[in-house]
Amino acid sequence: MSTSMPLGTAAPGRGRRRPRYGQYVLELVMIAVAVVFLFPVYALITLAMKDPRQISESPLSLPSPPTFGNFGDAWSSASLGPALVNSTVITAVSLLLLIVLGSTGAYYLARCARGLGYGLYILFLLGIVLPFQLGMIPLYKLVDDLGWLGTYQGMVLFYTGIQLPFTVFLYTGFIRALPPDYAQAALIDGCNHRQAFTRVVFPLLRPITGTVIILNAVFIWNDFFTPLLYLGGSDKETVPVGIFAFVGQYVSDYGLVFAGLVLAALPILIVFVLLQRYVIKGFAGGLKG
Repeated sequence: MSTSMPLGTAAPGRGRRRPRYGQYVLELVMIAVAVVFLFPVYALITLAMKDPRQISESPLSLPSPPTFGNFGDAWSSASLGPALVNSTVITAVSLLLLIVLGSTGAYYLARCARGLGYGLYILFLLGIVLPFQLGMIPLYKLVDDLGWLGTYQGMVLFYTGIQLPFTVFLYTGFIRALPPDYAQAALIDGCNHRQAFTRVVFPLLRPITGTVIILNAVFIWNDFFTPLLYLGGSDKETVPVGIFAFVGQYVSDYGLVFAGLVLAALPILIVFVLLQRYVIKGFAGGLKG
């Protein structure tokens, strides 16, 4: 005699969610990756708050007690104040020029010059592929002939020229993904291309502008070789060059060295935290185009 299950009753074993072991493994892998990436940060902060005795006895343990005086000593000994001012001025002016030139150039390539724009776009891509180290000697000679060695102008000119192809690449992809209807409506209403760009298009570029600021700011702020070559021995040395000289002078006191590194990394870290949500938005908008 056969029996039938009541209507609406699930069969045994059905309706239960089986454990997703693959998802658990993926989560464990991501946790391990996070630990690997966070360990250098932990070591940096921990060593910055220890005196030489604690570092020699147990370098990776928690500081007991923490020594916050290393930060004040590093600030005064490494002359980080002037170096931070120099890095801020060079980075801010370079970013301003990159945003203005990169966004306007990308708008021209993406909207105003269809045939010629593609050739110019490929030319900018070549600027990304070719390493800038190939032109270090001619660029150094150019800056020297201009009398801009040891000046803000020389560094701003260098960074603007080197990072402009990458900036144009990011802006062009994002502008191509935007609907052209907004700019066309502005042109119909009597605006020229400059007015349509500044009043309508550029406010829509906020995500990619945040991406441009973060990526270029990290590169310019952390660059060591170029400021050492162009600013070495002057009063315009940036933070990485100042930290390099400081490390050579206080190599035996690693607490001061790591405290100086924390102070040098803090400003760009704050900028990254404030703008990091725009990175994914900017890349996602560019990929759509």
